[in-house]
Amino acid sequence: MKQRQTYTDIEGARVEYISFAPDGLLAETHAMLHATDIGATFGQQYQALKQALEVLKSRLGGATVVMRRLFVSDATNQMPLIDDADSTTSIIQQPPLDGSKVAMWAYLHQGKSNYTHLWDMTQIVPEGDSQHQATQLLERYEQQLEAQGATLADNCIRTWFFVRDVDTQYHGLVVGRRENFTKQGLTPQTHYLASTGIHGIPANTKAIIQMDTYAIPGIERRQQTYLYAPTHLNPTYQYGVTFERGVKIDFGDRSHIYISGTASINNRGEVEHTGDILKQTHRMWENVETLLAEGGAGWDDVMQIIVYLRDTADYTLVNRLFAEKFPDTPHVITYAPVCRPTWLIEMECMAITPHTDSTLKPY
Repeated sequence: MKQRQTYTDIEGARVEYISFAPDGLLAETHAMLHATDIGATFGQQYQALKQALEVLKSRLGGATVVMRRLFVSDATNQMPLIDDADSTTSIIQQPPLDGSKVAMWAYLHQGKSNYTHLWDMTQIVPEGDSQHQATQLLERYEQQLEAQGATLADNCIRTWFFVRDVDTQYHGLVVGRRENFTKQGLTPQTHYLASTGIHGIPANTKAIIQMDTYAIPGIERRQQTYLYAPTHLNPTYQYGVTFERGVKIDFGDRSHIYISGTASINNRGEVEHTGDILKQTHRMWENVETLLAEGGAGWDDVMQIIVYLRDTADYTLVNRLFAEKFPDTPHVITYAPVCRPTWLIEMECMAITPHTDSTLKPY
């Protein structure tokens, strides 16, 4: 059912991908595309990734790209060179730490889904402080959802908030998001959303926050299960933030598991292993593994991983650790400080598991 492969058929690019392909049903593929000609210009590296993506689509029998994220080294100067971006393309300055100027995460479908999937990427409000921008972004998004017959509380599955200078600007996001969520009925007594809040620089120099979102209009509440891992993690509202550690979405033929940005934290909300990148990495893995298990999944079910590092000097060690533990799982390691200065590393991931429920539409 799962197919894993890495190839370098295209000069200047390496592609890692996993396909979840049940017989006779829609197949899903997550791929990480890496530029390998480090001395090439951004334009040359990006063209190599675009060509590699076309080869992948062909290998998959004519798959379509549902969404993609470009991790770039200089968003302000490089975004104008990306001539094929649309609302499903995320572009954020989180430089790949392999020395390249651009890497790509692509998500593809082979077949037509029974659900509507709304990926709305690279959303900004380039005015005001971080709290104002967070508030305006969410209010505008909620209006967009309403036009689709959806709401934030019922239909939004996951968000990403990229914050310019996260050490000083993150608080404004936290306040703006919490106030908005309360108005939308998202509280400690109901639920929040899977999310990552991390350093990232939007291309527009006036934008402090960039938001990416994923929603499914028409999804039922019974299809959504929130993951907590209380033996390892505490509820996020206990330290003032408003997101879920993870969410599982059940369809008639499979389940999707979205793990939020997860770091080396304990179930009292305290940072574990301050200053030790090796121990923080292992504790982070332990936390993610526990969340996955709560959702009925394991590492073999993970389709993609994004790793965020605060200190670029930790890349060599972390790259080796991930290569050893996840040799066949598409992943990318970027420069992106986490929302607490003492967190040296954070990761997020998505997993897919088989699931059978005749009362639900297949994916």
